[in-house]
Amino acid sequence: MRISLFMLIASSLFLGSCTTPIDTVLESSDHPAIQKVMDSLENHEIQILYTQIDTTDKGLIEFTDYTFQENRKQYFYPASTVKLPIALLAAEYVNEHPELHLDTPYISTRDSILHSVADDIRQIFAVSDNEAYNRLYDMLGRDYINKRLKELDLSPTRIAHRLSTGNAAIPERGTIKFFPSYEGEVVALKGLTDQPIKNVSIKNQQKGKGYIKDGNLIQTPFDFTEKNYFPLKSQHTLMKRFFFEDQFDPDERFDISYTDKVRIQKSMYTLPRNAKYDAETYDDSYVKFFMYGDSKDTIPDHIKIYNKVGYAYGTLTETAYVVDEKEEIQFLLSATILVNENGIFNDDTYEYDTIGIPFLAQLGREIYDLEKSRKQEK
Repeated sequence: MRISLFMLIASSLFLGSCTTPIDTVLESSDHPAIQKVMDSLENHEIQILYTQIDTTDKGLIEFTDYTFQENRKQYFYPASTVKLPIALLAAEYVNEHPELHLDTPYISTRDSILHSVADDIRQIFAVSDNEAYNRLYDMLGRDYINKRLKELDLSPTRIAHRLSTGNAAIPERGTIKFFPSYEGEVVALKGLTDQPIKNVSIKNQQKGKGYIKDGNLIQTPFDFTEKNYFPLKSQHTLMKRFFFEDQFDPDERFDISYTDKVRIQKSMYTLPRNAKYDAETYDDSYVKFFMYGDSKDTIPDHIKIYNKVGYAYGTLTETAYVVDEKEEIQFLLSATILVNENGIFNDDTYEYDTIGIPFLAQLGREIYDLEKSRKQEK
């Protein structure tokens, strides 16, 4: 009996010592948006990563990372979060070609309109534009994209297809023509053909109990085997490296000029109304789920959320670097949640507004409040 009691006490102490700030937030929150999810945790495939950012007495940056159910071998559909690495790789591409820059006009066989990488990046972060992503996908090609992400040690990421378009995964790519100047020669990227999609060794790529196809219910799990895959840990690591590149080795950084990096970072926090989109259609929280996703309120100018969100097939995901310039608070937060109560995919019946977005918004607020408390304790 004494041994059992000793073991129980020891186990309790051990478990208590392993409690993270994320655990504390999720377990102690009295907010219904958090409680509702925690009461049926097994249904939501939640993963969370949170990084505290401190500066030592010597002026050095110090990261403290915490996770909740993070598992890069457990599949979730990343939706538009895949636009983040493609935007950065496109900036790398023009940086590697002296005759090009972010504002160099180009046309794509996808349409006959003049575009630029800078404008594509602006659209990707302001309103998560799918066609902007698709053009950059065609420009780079999935073979190059996946090769480069592997070089950056952001695997097992696998970019396999375009978004919200027919034949999204076809290997043939359109021709891109850059126009460096009115007098200069055209720089043409002739359409190439990518290799077939490679499978990745991860779990849970078949989800749910059915899906809708051509208006009919197919009563077998929906297969994500050939869909994009961008693990939450890879998303979080990418954000950390992009905003704190001096903390990483040169071969772990994106090869982007300082000027272009600043422009991209500005695009990441710029709200739709400041990017010349109609504020009635695109409110401040349109692509900002953490802290503000469940609100129509104006986001204060001193709070900047550098982020990328994605939502499709009942899965919401966000990766963000949150900065409050007034309170001198900064942290990294990434999370994903599945909201598909009926287990049917492709039926457009998901609980984004009632469960998913409220959860992510409140999670952001609770982590922000935790950061305020940390600051007061210093």
